[in-house]
Amino acid sequence: MSKPAARTRLADAAFALFDERGYEQTTVDDIAERAGVGRSTFFRHYRSKEEVIFPDHDRLLAQIRSRLATSSHSTGLVAVSDAVRLVLLHYLDEGDLARRRYALTSKVAALRDREIASVARYQRLFREFISEWMGDPTEAASLRAELMAAAVVAAHNHVLRRWLRGESADPVAEVDQAMHEVLALFSAPGSRPETGDAGTTLVAFRTGQDLDALLPALRRLVEGGPER
Repeated sequence: MSKPAARTRLADAAFALFDERGYEQTTVDDIAERAGVGRSTFFRHYRSKEEVIFPDHDRLLAQIRSRLATSSHSTGLVAVSDAVRLVLLHYLDEGDLARRRYALTSKVAALRDREIASVARYQRLFREFISEWMGDPTEAASLRAELMAAAVVAAHNHVLRRWLRGESADPVAEVDQAMHEVLALFSAPGSRPETGDAGTTLVAFRTGQDLDALLPALRRLVEGGPER
């Protein structure tokens, strides 16, 4: 059997040492020594011991950006769903490494902060794409894009955490369903009814009258009858 690549050996050595000694107590030299390589080899593959834990965010962001860029206006939301699935599949391919990262970031505050910052980068990318897709420069549209992006990332993270905890037998199907639920909350630009469209408007108000006394008048209003 061939020897694993240096990058893989470094990652395995790092996580083993983090488990044995703790993240803060493990040095780059410790990792290189355990992997059987020199310090210079470590830095050819990783810029820091933190990057051993989060090695692929830049590449994933580039892949998301590329997928979103291939969409048209009519396929924008499909592209968002595809991009979310792409990220989930990356973690599934990592397998046990993803679970070891999850366990480690749950215990080390500095790593949780790094993870939160990474999630913010994903959300910003989705927000920028959705805002452009909506084509509406108003503040209301900006808020809507922010809410959509936050919901997209939350749906992905919900499914991912379930898989990491061993609670999901089919995370791909779950994330597809989650994205269906999220996107159903938001209509496409131009599809929302404008003021004056047919529909029913209900107004809630407070009054000192009993409900029984109000019901006849409310019923006449609903049915279009004259008020007496």
